[in-house]
Amino acid sequence: MIDKELCADTVIVLDFETTGLSPNYGDRAIEIGAVKLVNGEPVERFQQLMNPGRRIDPFIESYTGITNAMLKKAPPCDEVMSDFADFIGDFNLVAHNASFDARFLDAELDTIKRNEHGPFACSMLAARRVYPDAPNHKLGTLVSYKALPNDGTFHRALADAEMTVHLWLSMLKDISQDHAFEMIPFSLIQRLSRTAKAAVPGFLSKQSARQRPE
Repeated sequence: MIDKELCADTVIVLDFETTGLSPNYGDRAIEIGAVKLVNGEPVERFQQLMNPGRRIDPFIESYTGITNAMLKKAPPCDEVMSDFADFIGDFNLVAHNASFDARFLDAELDTIKRNEHGPFACSMLAARRVYPDAPNHKLGTLVSYKALPNDGTFHRALADAEMTVHLWLSMLKDISQDHAFEMIPFSLIQRLSRTAKAAVPGFLSKQSARQRPE
């Protein structure tokens, strides 16, 4: 049986497209995309537009390519989020700039009284520690920096989730190879994201040593 609490390669990687920057200002989700990874392999995907109950502005249409006409035909947020809550279950969660996606996930699940989910790790914060020499740590920049697979689509939920999957697995591979980890716990990535950059090599070496037999 897979221990979802331990394995950093067994997670759900997700991405929201939204009407704006914060649910605190009334913004809503308009698309969710997610990939379920088990032992580092994609086993299931979720993608759905959702109707927020109002029109989106021209900037969001241009930025995402999601139009009001597309959303008019989409199911309402409550229906989509009920299905998504079933999809994520209690799996650990990953997102690029996770604080953004976590706010929208919490807000949308709260409207359907299902505000329970696994903990988050942030691939952006982790990448700042693992790839400190990258020009910046935006998803698109990191995809180019590491020559990760992509189809050139950005700012659509499933496409961004797929790219985040490649980034996440790249980081796990590089950490494992550089520091001889047998298995990388999900909690280690969470702790790594909070570690001062100068302390990262020592932190990883110490955690790796703990996995080796005396």
